[in-house]
Amino acid sequence: MRTRYALPLSALAVAALLTGCTTASQDLGSTSAETGAADAEAFDPAAVAEDPELAAMVPDAVAEDGVLTVGAELSYAPAEFLDADGVTPVGFDVDIAAAVAATLGLESQVESSTFDAIIPAVGTKYEVGISGFTIDAERLKVAHMISYFDAGSQFAVQTGNPEGVDTADLCGTTMGVQTGTVQQGELDELSAQCEADGAEPIEVLPYDSQADVTTNLVGGKVQGMYADSPVTAYAVEQAGGSIETLGEITDAAPYGVVVAQDDDELAAAVQAALQQLMDDGTLTQILDGWGNAEGALTTAELDPGA
Repeated sequence: MRTRYALPLSALAVAALLTGCTTASQDLGSTSAETGAADAEAFDPAAVAEDPELAAMVPDAVAEDGVLTVGAELSYAPAEFLDADGVTPVGFDVDIAAAVAATLGLESQVESSTFDAIIPAVGTKYEVGISGFTIDAERLKVAHMISYFDAGSQFAVQTGNPEGVDTADLCGTTMGVQTGTVQQGELDELSAQCEADGAEPIEVLPYDSQADVTTNLVGGKVQGMYADSPVTAYAVEQAGGSIETLGEITDAAPYGVVVAQDDDELAAAVQAALQQLMDDGTLTQILDGWGNAEGALTTAELDPGA
């Protein structure tokens, strides 16, 4: 998992793909509110009350300006992406960031970044990273992570699987994936195993934007894509029947909010805020608005598995 989103494909974007366009992320993003955000019940962070006890846990350096700065890669619907105006961040991670900030007496400010640049910048440019980050051992070596959502990984192919992709044997296939995701690492390992076994390796094509991964699958540049299960499902829904899921959801694992490894105070505050949102039902309400209520966790764990 990234784990991350595929922006919806408009009819014009699909037409462009079929005539050879392979970088249509702007076209995809232009319809995101019409086909994605508009379907979700609007969440109002003003409805989330500040908890004075939890607000008191926020480090002075964060509380001083009253803003929680959040790093996110905004092309990963339904988790985080841009509304139809091409400016406003929307998605369940965006709403969760706003709810966490409100609980801590802050306002959230979501700032766009490439996915793999977020974690290195948490603690300097951003105070937290909320962008579909799967909790894994490598990330826990360099940052705190607080769990809030459970997702797995799933493949997608063109409808009808014309290339005959078999998830049990991917050697020799061309797979699209978002740069920096867990899925990229998994495909790289599988490719190395193919070579070790004397088979043709997997051609892993990474893209900065999940929107471009989906675009290139529809256009036939890649034979399949591999992403977080909610991202894959959303991509299939928005692609108008041109792609479909392949195989079962595997490797279920939690997403985590990223906090700098040396910022124990902020990590504890975020953990407490997330737990409160779980306990009072706000987290489930947010996720339900984006069709992902089943992924809501009931315990916000700090650095699970570390």
